[in-house]
Amino acid sequence: MQHSSQNNSKEDADSLIGNKLREHRKELKLSMKEVAEVAGLSIGFISQVERGLTAPSLSSLSSIAKVLNTDISTFLSQPEGKSSFTRNKDRAVYTLSHKGLQYERLSASFPRSVLNSVIMHEMPGHRLESIKHEGEEFFFIFEGAITVYIEEEENILEAGDSIHFDSMREHSVWNHTDNPTTILHVCTMDIFGDKQGTKEIPNTRAGRKGV
Repeated sequence: MQHSSQNNSKEDADSLIGNKLREHRKELKLSMKEVAEVAGLSIGFISQVERGLTAPSLSSLSSIAKVLNTDISTFLSQPEGKSSFTRNKDRAVYTLSHKGLQYERLSASFPRSVLNSVIMHEMPGHRLESIKHEGEEFFFIFEGAITVYIEEEENILEAGDSIHFDSMREHSVWNHTDNPTTILHVCTMDIFGDKQGTKEIPNTRAGRKGV
């Protein structure tokens, strides 16, 4: 019975992000289609996130938040990047969900900083949603293996391998193995929500009735 209670708690946490996203979207009178198109995601994925059926990655949640005229910190509390260095024993491991992806923040936040980095722990069989957005990304595999899809390219990366690409190319990641994979992820997208700047809704038609 205790195990069932823990599962219910995790499912509630999954639904919390989805509920917040839906509320913000409807306040702006945006449809799921409009959010999906600008965020570089599928309508089906937006629907699943809002219903708590799946959890977004940091990149996807950041993309959605930008369309909703806010930042990722509105929906997720993350470790602060106050220090320019981190110690292994002091880094907190956090997650958006129990569904297969954990993070450790590495990078700091300071004026004019551009790079954002995390260590990702991806569980066996977990697949990140397809997305495209501005910027660039870099993956380095510490342990295990993943398949990185970039448009029509399929790249299998094992421990010691890396890949660097333009984030405007549609991409996704899949842990195709039976073991957890540990990945260094570096990107230029503000996945922490602590960058300073003006927030605005890009290329959306606010005023349409949401679905």
